[in-house]
Amino acid sequence: MAVPRSWLAVSAAWLLGLCVAAHAQPAADKRAATDHLLEALKGAPNEQAASALEDQLEQTWLRAGSPAVTLLMSRGLRSLQAGQNDEAVDSFSDAITLQPDVAEAWHQRALARYHAGDVNGAIHDLEETVRLEPRDFSAFRTLADIATAREDWKGAYAAWQKVMELDPKTSGGEERLRLLKRRAVGEDT
Repeated sequence: MAVPRSWLAVSAAWLLGLCVAAHAQPAADKRAATDHLLEALKGAPNEQAASALEDQLEQTWLRAGSPAVTLLMSRGLRSLQAGQNDEAVDSFSDAITLQPDVAEAWHQRALARYHAGDVNGAIHDLEETVRLEPRDFSAFRTLADIATAREDWKGAYAAWQKVMELDPKTSGGEERLRLLKRRAVGEDT
């Protein structure tokens, strides 16, 4: 027996509505959840707990936009993982055009730009990321990585200090801080 088209259309619309409603968590609730996770990250008892919280925060930030932006972010991440940096830049740029207040779209585009060889574009996008979300430890980690690759030890040290302020139990964090300090200011710590 064939299912009437009108029933299929109603069912599809109903399912789409459920998906949108599930994603449409009020901005205040999203912000409160992010605040809670960031506070927990600062007080994480060990690297394993910090790592789990880092993952939760990154997933929260990746899903911070509208459903269309989240779809573009997923497409961009797939392209980035496949080494298709220009396609990733395009997807993240489209996400930024739709919703420029999603900090993680800027961060992911920075990563894609950096991998494509556009260091200045990457740095610009990271500046926008931390303007929108000054507690984005991952963006500061990326800034530290870029500065390290450029042998800008003072910049790398400053960015890593910010990582440690936001995420004190990040894996290998203290050792990297000592190394960068030694390179930046020549002190043995």
